[in-house]
Amino acid sequence: MDESIKIKVENLNLLIGRKHILNNINILIPKNKVTVILGPSGCGKTTLMKCLNRLTDLYPEMKVSGKIFIDNKEILNTRNDITKIRKRMGLLSQRPYPLPMSIYKNITFGLKISGRRKRIFLNKRIEHYLKQASLWDEVSDRLKEPASCLSIGQQQRLCLARGLAVDPDIILADEPTSALDPLSSEAIEKKFIELKKSYTIVVVTHVLRQAMRIADYVVFMYLGEIIEQGEAKEFFKNPKRDKTKSYLQGVFN
Repeated sequence: MDESIKIKVENLNLLIGRKHILNNINILIPKNKVTVILGPSGCGKTTLMKCLNRLTDLYPEMKVSGKIFIDNKEILNTRNDITKIRKRMGLLSQRPYPLPMSIYKNITFGLKISGRRKRIFLNKRIEHYLKQASLWDEVSDRLKEPASCLSIGQQQRLCLARGLAVDPDIILADEPTSALDPLSSEAIEKKFIELKKSYTIVVVTHVLRQAMRIADYVVFMYLGEIIEQGEAKEFFKNPKRDKTKSYLQGVFN
C-alpha cells in the first residue's frame, strides 16, 4: 500500500437484517491530512466511522464484511486486541462527554490507561495535551474544578485533549461542532488544521461550508454508497458525478 495512505477500506458492507446500510465501500484516507466524509443526514457516514474503530462490534445486529487496513495492517478480520486498535484513534462525538470528575482527572484518565501514573509526569503531560487542544490558558488555574463547569465548546476541547492523551495517530470526529456556537466551532476547525501535522484526521459532517474550510480530501456518501472521492480542491471545483454536482448546488442536503 502507498506509504502516503493511512487507512484503506476495501469492499466494506454492513447490513442490519436485510437492510444494506453500507454498500461496497472502497476508500483511501491519506496520512496527515484532514479527510472529510461528507453527505446528507442518514447516508451512513457515522456508521462508516464506527467501522473504522470497530465500535460496530458492540452491536451484534450489525453484520460487517470486507477489509480495513491501517498502515497496511488489516484490523477488521483480526483477533488482535481491539482495545489497542481503538487506542490508536482519538474520538470526538457530536456532543462532548467529559467524565464526571475534575478537568485534571479527565486528562489523567487517558494517561493512566496508557500505564503512566507518576504525578510529576502527569502534571507535565496534562499541560501538554491541554495546550494541544488550545485550552490550557483558559483552565490552568481551574484544574480541580468539575469538567461540567466548562462551556460546551471548552468541554469539546477537553474531550479532544483527553483523546490525545492516549497517544493515538488518528483522530475520528463525528459532527464535532454540531452542538457548538460559531466561535467554538471555529476553534475546533483551526485545531484540526494545526493537528494534521502530527495526526491523520477524519471528520464526518453534513455541513458543506465546513467541509470546504477544512478538507484536504473528501469522501462523498449518499444512501450508504460512495458517490465520489478525491482531493478537496478538485472535488469542489470539478465534481465528476451528477449526484455530487446536485449536492454541491444545494438540490438536496
